[in-house]
Amino acid sequence: MTPIEPIRKSVTIRRTPAEAFELFTNSINEWWPLRTHSTSKERAVRVVVEPGPGGRVYELRDDGQEIVWGAILKWEPPNYFSMTWHPGRGEETAQTLELRFVANGNSTSIELEHSGWEKLADGAIEARNDYDGGWDGVLKACSDWCIEK
Repeated sequence: MTPIEPIRKSVTIRRTPAEAFELFTNSINEWWPLRTHSTSKERAVRVVVEPGPGGRVYELRDDGQEIVWGAILKWEPPNYFSMTWHPGRGEETAQTLELRFVANGNSTSIELEHSGWEKLADGAIEARNDYDGGWDGVLKACSDWCIEK
């Protein structure tokens, strides 16, 4: 399969890199748009990031079921983390998410790269197109939450 271009997105928030990293990981449940960006939609009640290599990222449903989104690969606070990404799918279909937290004056740029689409075979292009818009919504939710707090 021909390599598929990664998705690259960024948002700038008025926080230090350490605050932005903490927000994106430990406080993710406060701002992540679970109703629109989860596998369980209205049944999703929480998203969790377990810090450190091997930590899981998962959503918790109202019936207690945990749905794994991926696992932490590298954990370098406050500047970087990467993880596998396969919400509701088998690990063999996992793409890679990389997040960088780059100081930018009084703010931090959160830079997201989502790669590895080829693992989805025939559904790769459609999935990439869906996520291209989806990540816009997630990063906007993060930015909007920061403005409100």
